[in-house]
Amino acid sequence: MKNLTDSFVYLGHWPSAGSFGFNTDILATNPINLSVVFGVLIFFGKGVLNDLLDNRKQRILNTIRNSEELREGAIQQLENARARLCKVETEADQFRVNGYSEIEREKLNLINSTSRTLKQLENYKNETILFEQQRTINQVRERVFQQALQGAIGTLNSCLSNELHLRTINANIGMFGTMKEITD
Repeated sequence: MKNLTDSFVYLGHWPSAGSFGFNTDILATNPINLSVVFGVLIFFGKGVLNDLLDNRKQRILNTIRNSEELREGAIQQLENARARLCKVETEADQFRVNGYSEIEREKLNLINSTSRTLKQLENYKNETILFEQQRTINQVRERVFQQALQGAIGTLNSCLSNELHLRTINANIGMFGTMKEITD
């Protein structure tokens, strides 16, 4: 450490041998040198510094403008999206209401159609029952009539002569024709 200190002391005692040398008088040399350096820096660096600051200021302003434009665009897109959302929600509600109405209408139509079909089936059933009753009644009448006719023919054959027999048959045929006309 002593060598280092000695070397600074040694530099401070150099004889001025020419135009260049160290002046160890701090009060006389440093303020002048500093003022010259600052003056040169201010004179030459002022333009560069102003250009750098102006460029930086312009980049910041451009960034702010771009950010504002992007923000406005985002706000506009958000408003558009909200408007579309409201429209879609309204349409969805309408579809839902219309769907429920359509379902209720279809339900009522199905109930009415089923009710009509049941009434028709009931009518067909009643008509079929009436038809079967009539057919059965007619079959019973026909059998009774045939049995009565066979019994009468048997009685007539055993009791009547040929002439009386022919007159009875003719009278019965006339009576059957009249009965047939009444039933038709």
